[in-house]
Amino acid sequence: MCGIAGVARSDGGGVSEETLARMANAVRHRGPDGSGIYTADGVGLAHTRLSIIDVACGAQPLGNEDGQVVITYNGEVYNYIELRAELESYGHVFRTRTDTETIVHAYEQWGDEFPARLNGQFALAIHDRRRQRLVLARDRLGVRPLFYAQRGDTLYFASEVKALFATGSVPVAPDLVGLDEVFTFWGARAPRTCFAGVRQLEPGTMAVWERGGLQVRRYYELDYPEARDESADALHRLDEIMRSSVALRLRSDVPVGGYLSGGLDSSITCALAASDSSAELHTFSITFEDPQLDEAEFQRIVAHRIRCRPWVQHIRAGDIADVFPSVVRHAETPIVRTAPAPMYLLARLTREQGIKVVLTGEGADELFLGYDLFKETAVRLFCLRRPQSAVRPRLFDRLYPYLMHGGGDFWRRSFLEAGAPDDPLFSHLPRFLLTSRIKAFYSEATREALAGTDVMEELRQSLPSGFARWSPLNRAAYLEMTTLLSSYLLSSQGERMGMAHGVEGRFPFLDHRLFEFAAALPTSSKLLGLKEKNILKRWARDVVPRVVTDRHKQPYRAPDAPAFFQGRTASYIDDVFSDENVKRVGIFDHRAVAGLVRRARAGKISGFAENQAFVATLSTHLWHDAFFNASVPAPVIHPQRVQIPAA
Repeated sequence: MCGIAGVARSDGGGVSEETLARMANAVRHRGPDGSGIYTADGVGLAHTRLSIIDVACGAQPLGNEDGQVVITYNGEVYNYIELRAELESYGHVFRTRTDTETIVHAYEQWGDEFPARLNGQFALAIHDRRRQRLVLARDRLGVRPLFYAQRGDTLYFASEVKALFATGSVPVAPDLVGLDEVFTFWGARAPRTCFAGVRQLEPGTMAVWERGGLQVRRYYELDYPEARDESADALHRLDEIMRSSVALRLRSDVPVGGYLSGGLDSSITCALAASDSSAELHTFSITFEDPQLDEAEFQRIVAHRIRCRPWVQHIRAGDIADVFPSVVRHAETPIVRTAPAPMYLLARLTREQGIKVVLTGEGADELFLGYDLFKETAVRLFCLRRPQSAVRPRLFDRLYPYLMHGGGDFWRRSFLEAGAPDDPLFSHLPRFLLTSRIKAFYSEATREALAGTDVMEELRQSLPSGFARWSPLNRAAYLEMTTLLSSYLLSSQGERMGMAHGVEGRFPFLDHRLFEFAAALPTSSKLLGLKEKNILKRWARDVVPRVVTDRHKQPYRAPDAPAFFQGRTASYIDDVFSDENVKRVGIFDHRAVAGLVRRARAGKISGFAENQAFVATLSTHLWHDAFFNASVPAPVIHPQRVQIPAA
């Protein structure tokens, strides 16, 4: 994994090496092992390297034999060995053993169709000198980020937004609609970001910059061609794909570890990795002082079973508050939960132990209907078939037993009154409406600026043409993939927290072959009654301890508002929430925020809505301070200039 950045000018003018150095400096944490820059023909490319494959010879930017195709690339293409053999059969000559060079030759061989040949996670830029064009591409499911901004006749792009601002040419301003999406969906939906004028390339798309224009097209679509019945060989096919996916993601010239939560998904990935690794697998886990959040018992059971070397990051009072400003700076967006903070600390521990590649279990819940949201959707539909029933709504008590202290008929009815089954967003309306309560804290100026904006209606209008044909549960799966997975779980909570410490996450469940297998299953193979991940659990009985397959899913959570007042109040709280600062930022009403903070100090905040509002307002002001008060930094690293001679 790496950090990439670059500049392209339609007038063919030179690109400043000083600018490229500043951009590289801004993403140095993503690639602390080396850096390089390249300039030619109105294009400049920068790269900071996290050396994983062909450590000695994989420096970037990297060109083909005649220097006419040059790449800067962030990611891993796991099937590069197979692709290399195919490309060599066509006469291509390789100088390195890297997956990077494989992409260069794949572009030469297949042109703009090359992304469909790649099995991996990537964000890349290719300069084609012959055709005087720049090609950007992002992986199918949005594991790796790629941001861009166009200023006049110049395109700027990078792995992180802070590299765009480091140019001094991209202005820093908030996009209030992007913020409104965060306070609805938990993340801004690509191509929108929280910064005005800054876009992100959507998952499964590529963009071509030619003659001063940027054309974006999709090369991969999510689809759910659900079968009526589960095929007789479904378990065998699942076994083949899972083992292949993990094996491919173990390809590395440095040790590969694993994140082990103690849940089903991470236990599967770590168990398969341990059985397929020649060396002892190092695993990394989070534990909490709060027993309702802690999974240490299951972590120990799995670690003993797979005979790994376990490392534990214990989250104590004050830990989340201490790192939260850094978490927000790396996330580059306000966040509504503190869950990314423990992941930031876990990545730090991982790197301290000399591991810079980890397998992790994200994606399984989206593919195999593992979240309570999917069960909630099924229960809501079941109840609405008999709206007068007083018995059916009690199924919510089984679904959310940990919320029953605040339950009752009113709580149960809230699920049934959130929206009609014919609303395309039916499955997600309870979450969207709950999160939207953050907007009650908006300032009058923010309300006026957003007058007429309806981000949920924009989402409805953006849904693919096949959406209406899918079953309700597959519609829910699509929405979860596109509104939460790529924009929050893989970004704020995953990729950005790992790369803050130069730790690359690899996601076996996000192999596109596995997605396509799961999408074609009957939904009953995934959610049977209220039993989630049915087929995955049936298959996993021979892979992980039975106690793991039989346990009730425990969602990953971290303390929210209390995390900033446990033992001592976080040192920055008074400054961040001062009336003067809240008024200066202007996004929230200072009186409403003051009341919320008083309740938090008194330990009176309860429930998801208030906790989300506190974390959202705090992170928004930390985000604003990190990006809107910063000056353009001078480069502290000086990347090596890469000489790629043209034939």
